[in-house]
Amino acid sequence: MADMENLTRRNFLQSGRSAAAASAAAFTIIKPDLVRGQGKEKLRAGVVGVGGRGRQAVSDFLNGSENTEVVAMADIFEDQLEKNLAWLKTEARNATIAERVKVNPEYRFVGFDAYKKLLATDIDVVMLCTPPGYRPAHFEAAVAAKKHIFCEKPFGTDPVGVRRFMTAAKKSEEMKLTVMSGAQRRFSKEYVETFDKIKSGVIGDIVATYAYWVGTPVIQQRKRDPKWGEMEWQHRNWYSHVWLCGDQVVEQHLHNIDVICWLMNAHPISVVAYGGAAWRPKDQIHGNIYDHIAADFVFANGVRMSSYCRQFPDPKMYRNVSELVIGTRGRSNCHDLGTKGENPYVAEHRAMVASIRGDGPYVNHAMPVAESTMTCIMARESAYSGHEITWDMIMNSKLDLEPKAFGYREKMDQTPVPVPGVYKFI
Repeated sequence: MADMENLTRRNFLQSGRSAAAASAAAFTIIKPDLVRGQGKEKLRAGVVGVGGRGRQAVSDFLNGSENTEVVAMADIFEDQLEKNLAWLKTEARNATIAERVKVNPEYRFVGFDAYKKLLATDIDVVMLCTPPGYRPAHFEAAVAAKKHIFCEKPFGTDPVGVRRFMTAAKKSEEMKLTVMSGAQRRFSKEYVETFDKIKSGVIGDIVATYAYWVGTPVIQQRKRDPKWGEMEWQHRNWYSHVWLCGDQVVEQHLHNIDVICWLMNAHPISVVAYGGAAWRPKDQIHGNIYDHIAADFVFANGVRMSSYCRQFPDPKMYRNVSELVIGTRGRSNCHDLGTKGENPYVAEHRAMVASIRGDGPYVNHAMPVAESTMTCIMARESAYSGHEITWDMIMNSKLDLEPKAFGYREKMDQTPVPVPGVYKFI
């Protein structure tokens, strides 16, 4: 199979540059250096990573504000980009937004460097929706390009990458760029109102917290096409590989752990965790992640967070995705003291647009959700190694999972499922 970096579309991009520049002149846009409150001009967005989550982010963004459009897309797979672009344009449920999906051929970028090409266009907002292993590099580049950012969670898969993200997060704050995370519970009316009441003392002082994501597995590919090289295969089955997904405790359970960190307005200072692969076969499809991790976190004030996530395949088994807070005068599931509001997936995009335009509070969740991401990685590393891991240890860890080279046929080491006592925390 010819390397996909040489696809015809990519050759076409060079001839399409002049057309792209000409079309940009037809729009009045918000320049990122103006930041906030500079009028009601149309916001133009691009998305990096056009999988299922990417296309839904496009839908939520367009449903969240009428004076917006999506004009650019980037993905390492052309088939994914074209399939999900077609879904946005033709699926009946998207009828009200389809006319604002205006991604002309010269604004469709394919390859490992596609995100750089997208960021070089005249978009105002970029949505980062690739597998999370790419988040630090993409976020860093988006901040350097002075774009406002919707950044899907988590914000990395290893300590080196998340620290890189944190450095760029500080720059985004200095530049007053809006950064919205995919931790959508932060924009759920039920959660926000409940937290306001908890912080006012309605359940007394917080003495214990709990976080759960007990569900079923995520597996993208059931078999491997023999034409796929190792790196292409791992990308098409990204949730099974720790360097791309971070394991379940990072990729999914972050939602619940972030809720508790948000409520506590702090990150834990230490964790002891355990886990393993109880049912996942040791094969290419199932990769090298665990299927259960339990963790006991400690905050600086002595309050603990008990956390448990697992992915077992039988849908009839017990399931629970929730949070719980115990106070001296009562308890809360973190949303029972509030009133139901707008779909939080749409509400977060509405808040992002309001932040950019100056119609609402300034939002930059880069640093707090980065800290929640590091909290999750801290738990994973404790479970993998069998050791207590402190915040200082994880913030000084040299663990870097990023490959040294990228290409569809690039060789990849087959990293085994971690075994405590054998796996070394670095």
